[in-house]
Amino acid sequence: MIRSLRRHVPLLDWAPAYDRTAFSNDMIAALVVTIMLIPQSLAYALLAGLPPEAGIYASIAPIVLYAIFGTSRALTVGPVAVVSLLTASAVGQVADQGTAGYAVAALTLAVLSGGFLLLMGVLRLGFLANFLSHPVIAGFITASGILIAASQLKHILGIPAEGHTLPELVLSLGAHLDRINWITVALGLAATGFLFWARAHLKPLLRAMGAPAPLADILTKAGPVAAVVATTLAVWGLGLDQRGVAIVGTVPQGLPPLTLPGLSPDLLRALVLPAILISVIGFVESVSVAQTLAAKKRQRIDPDQELIGLGAANLGAGFTGGFPVTGGFSRSVVNFDAGAETPAAGIFTALGLAIAAVALTPLVHYLPKATLAATIIVAVLSLVDLSILKKTWGYARADFAAVAVTIVLTLGLGVEIGVAAGVALSVLLHLYRTSRPHVAELGRVPGTEHFRNIHRHSVETDPTLVSLRVDESLYFANARFLEDLIQKRVTEGCDIRNVVLMFSAVNEVDYSALESLEAINLRLRDMGVGLHLSEVKGPVMDRLHRSEFLTALNGQVFLSQYEAWTRLAPSSAPAAASAI
Repeated sequence: MIRSLRRHVPLLDWAPAYDRTAFSNDMIAALVVTIMLIPQSLAYALLAGLPPEAGIYASIAPIVLYAIFGTSRALTVGPVAVVSLLTASAVGQVADQGTAGYAVAALTLAVLSGGFLLLMGVLRLGFLANFLSHPVIAGFITASGILIAASQLKHILGIPAEGHTLPELVLSLGAHLDRINWITVALGLAATGFLFWARAHLKPLLRAMGAPAPLADILTKAGPVAAVVATTLAVWGLGLDQRGVAIVGTVPQGLPPLTLPGLSPDLLRALVLPAILISVIGFVESVSVAQTLAAKKRQRIDPDQELIGLGAANLGAGFTGGFPVTGGFSRSVVNFDAGAETPAAGIFTALGLAIAAVALTPLVHYLPKATLAATIIVAVLSLVDLSILKKTWGYARADFAAVAVTIVLTLGLGVEIGVAAGVALSVLLHLYRTSRPHVAELGRVPGTEHFRNIHRHSVETDPTLVSLRVDESLYFANARFLEDLIQKRVTEGCDIRNVVLMFSAVNEVDYSALESLEAINLRLRDMGVGLHLSEVKGPVMDRLHRSEFLTALNGQVFLSQYEAWTRLAPSSAPAAASAI
């Protein structure tokens, strides 16, 4: 009972050993992360189309809940760029920005996402995230980065613009170019330029000035705070808000409120698929970050428990005025580099953000939205990796197709369609590849017990024996292919008396493939040719034993390919076959 409780509540695992040293390290990390998260949370709320305080709210309860139920000691959850974009895209389909319905839909999306993640965790379905291949994820993140950056140009230019696809955004921006606010442009470009410069050059400068490496790294990552302070003071001191510069405005002071999601059947139906998409993508991103950081300290991450932790975090966001969250790369890296020892650092960060929500929100009244947009643009452009197209083109055209389709459709038709098409194409390409598995005809390497492809190596063969190595599991999609291949090969050689199927690479044989093997056995028996198996794996053999195939087999099952060769090759000195 206690062991099961500790497995599902990791807090009980690390809390008893918590000491003063861990407390000190966690407090320092929490201070650094809190300073970084204040502008970041406001920015991602802007990206999601929600009031700025929603970003703060979404970074308090979720962090605490993840610290209780999550297994990573460095991961920090909260709003992130890609999930915020997905939120804006999904919620924008059911309500207009700025309305009460929009905020309720965002809450509902978070609750649905949390419920789905919890269900996956309880059922131990973390493996489902593997259906998102790396090329699809890379293509989606690249396209999302471009979309996010394009969506923030309206704040940099100080003009209105709408759209969830790149063509829509470009056309909308073009239609309002005559309304550009040049003061906003100056602030936005200055903030963007500073953030790019800080990311590339601030750390070397600080190191040259004698700052320790950890401090220089932390100050570099906290660069957005300097941009926020400088531009806020400029707007306040010069009265730029009176000259058309859009500002954050009044942010309610207080702790996150208790909120309830919408329960309308129409709303739930409209948001359930986006919630699933957000859950899977958020889980993949979060687990990859958590595993990377855990590996540096030789710690272990439980993917299924991570689902529960992220599910609880999203439920917390949905019931406290937030929106969908996941583990963020930048905040988690900062937390790790700042010396976080345990998830308690996240709890202290949440406490710091709660204090900020109560006491510091008046300070961001004059914060220009252009600065928040600059923060988002600089953050997401680091996610854009167009080199993946060149890499996949050179390595595997199928993977290139998955990347290209995902990028093009995400930019042109929206994030949901882009990801769905990328996943569908990846699955279809996998099915196509495995439907035509590589089957090598083998011969013996002279003087050895090893067997290699007759078309790649100089090997010994026997005209009466055909040895075929099947380099794929056998299932419904490729069963008929194997039938046709064996039929064609046997009819080509009148001297063939035995066929050996080497199953060293076969991990599974489904019922359709079993029926194909039975058909092959019958055909070869009628032709006077024996069918044999070699190097069959234990699980495959166990399943074959549960059928009548082995009883009816027109041949034998050999432990090794060499044993099959010595038993079935009539000559002790086989002729050498030249490599093709």
